[in-house]
Amino acid sequence: AGGKGMARKTLGEIEEKAAQFDIDAGRIQYASRMAAKVDSAALQDGYHLYHHAILFTRGGKWAVVQQGMNAETKYARRYHWLWKVRDFVEEPHAAIVGKRGVALNMTARESDEARKTSVDIAREKTPRVMRQFRMLTQYQQTLDGSAAMLDMPRRINWAALKEVYEIQPRNYEELLAIRGVGPATVRALAYTAELIYGKQLSWEDPVKFSFAVGGKDGVPYPVHRKAMDEATHILRTSLEEARLGKKEKMRAIQRLRALVPE
Repeated sequence: AGGKGMARKTLGEIEEKAAQFDIDAGRIQYASRMAAKVDSAALQDGYHLYHHAILFTRGGKWAVVQQGMNAETKYARRYHWLWKVRDFVEEPHAAIVGKRGVALNMTARESDEARKTSVDIAREKTPRVMRQFRMLTQYQQTLDGSAAMLDMPRRINWAALKEVYEIQPRNYEELLAIRGVGPATVRALAYTAELIYGKQLSWEDPVKFSFAVGGKDGVPYPVHRKAMDEATHILRTSLEEARLGKKEKMRAIQRLRALVPE
């Protein structure tokens, strides 16, 4: 379900196809929504999602593949999720492919206390939260260059924060799941948690895989075929010389061959 430009129809497609499989559509829809919300709000890496697809089986297993684009660098980034995910907000990705950079990473384990404090702040009465945000907006003008990343968003969805106060989410996942809680709200809560309450934020980009030998479309540079062949040879030789059982060794070589065919 889903696809480029199909975000609004994704949940309806899931419901329709889940009915054919006689599986719980709500669970698949939740996975779709949370994967999109996390990669657009909790992980702020400069890439804006434009493609989202979720695949699922009759057994209820699912996988999300979505892609974002950085308008300034013109680079794309791909995010991968699997049904095996244990936590939707703490290091949930199966893989992220792209060029490493800097990111406000609220999914990092190091951001755990900042996540908890963000929830505590959001559960307070909205006027108090507004006073804290305004204080930081004035304070940030005095920050030196070393803290330039700490810029408070200019616009906050106060209606969403009022709803958060009424709902009183128990944890960060419930906070993110509330409609209207987007990147600006997440960033404002995160900065408040760090600057007022001293809770650490992670700026570690969680990219797990990058383009070691180039990309097939020439981005970030054309594929270096000789380097790729040499890397493949080293991997194959290592597998053949490894102390593995025959079955394990053959499976590993078959997986390698599937990635880089002869």
